[in-house]
Amino acid sequence: MVNTVSVPRFVSTRFKINQGLKIIALGDSIVYGFGDPVGGGWVERLRRQWMQVDSPGHVIYNLGIRGNGVTQVLQRLHQEFSQRGELRNRYPDLIILSVGINDSARLGRKDGKLFTDLPLFDKQMRKLLEEAQNLCPVIFVGMTPVDEHKMPFLDCFYYNHTDQYNYKEITKKLCLQLEIPYLDIFDLWMKRGQFWWHSRLSQDGLHPNSLGYEELLNDVMNWQAIRQIIPY
Repeated sequence: MVNTVSVPRFVSTRFKINQGLKIIALGDSIVYGFGDPVGGGWVERLRRQWMQVDSPGHVIYNLGIRGNGVTQVLQRLHQEFSQRGELRNRYPDLIILSVGINDSARLGRKDGKLFTDLPLFDKQMRKLLEEAQNLCPVIFVGMTPVDEHKMPFLDCFYYNHTDQYNYKEITKKLCLQLEIPYLDIFDLWMKRGQFWWHSRLSQDGLHPNSLGYEELLNDVMNWQAIRQIIPY
């Protein structure tokens, strides 16, 4: 079972309900599922599980957009949230956030300017987490590692593990401060070894492949925080 930060106090009472939950997954191309022609990504795989007749009736909306960074997700947070109520539930019950990898990219060359500099990322991520938390309970799924040898992505974007680590540590720290559960996918995958995570990335070196998204879903669903939040 994956270790993470402690689950907020609201989890034990807010989610003990008999009806299905309405969930939004908000983020970038890894939320969207790019690179997985088989299952459509981890969010889509989960959505399909919950469409079975014997499922608990949970609904998940995939609101991932390719290329989004923290600023873009922050800009669309309130509108996305307000438009995803369903039936007798006026608003969603849970927000899953997953963003930050695009912010860590360097532009044009390996030592180029960062897509979002660290102080601005810290500020925007804090604002995103606080505003999301004011809407409903929030959990955060961290970024997957890239294959540095496949860079640049699209002949322009250079990703590396050092920058990835710095950005995910800022996010992890903020989640800890705000008592938001954070799943550290980067560390989890890196600990499994280079061969393991290399075999779960697409040819572009940035996005998971179908096997990678399958593993990502397994990691999310075996996460203690989400198992305490979502009844099965």
